[in-house]
Amino acid sequence: MENLPLSAATDTVKPMDDRWRQTHLGRLLGHAMRRFDERVLHLMAHNEGVPLALANLAARDQISAAHVHITRHLALEGSRLTDLAQAAGMSKQAMGDLVDQCAAWGLVQRQIDVLDARAKRVVFTADGLAWLQAFKDAVAQAEAEFREAVGPDVATVVALGLEAYAH
Repeated sequence: MENLPLSAATDTVKPMDDRWRQTHLGRLLGHAMRRFDERVLHLMAHNEGVPLALANLAARDQISAAHVHITRHLALEGSRLTDLAQAAGMSKQAMGDLVDQCAAWGLVQRQIDVLDARAKRVVFTADGLAWLQAFKDAVAQAEAEFREAVGPDVATVVALGLEAYAH
């Protein structure tokens, strides 16, 4: 086939079945995570414990799953930007942009690190802690909805499998 003209070579090649690209595990996990995060954000937008301005941002899709990285990974005692970016699997610059947005919304603030005055720590504000509680409540509800949708046995197997795979 190497010496054949391109048109002759392609005439003898059967088209590849590419349905696997739509159904492989990585794609399914990605779709599931997006669906889960969208549900969590929807629940947070309608949670009375969320400060009104933040609920409005979430309801208008101004807060995205990317912003949830901060909610998922920011330690209660605060985190350095580099540690936060590493935990979320993002660049320091991209995480810095998210932190700037979240600071503008009143979710977090930057404070001087007591262990190193040259460094800053990102910490939750009071509104940020209310947001974190709403996140906890929304995750619990979304997980319960998942269990109801797939059944408790499948949900347990999925959770155990994902935990084993992730570590």
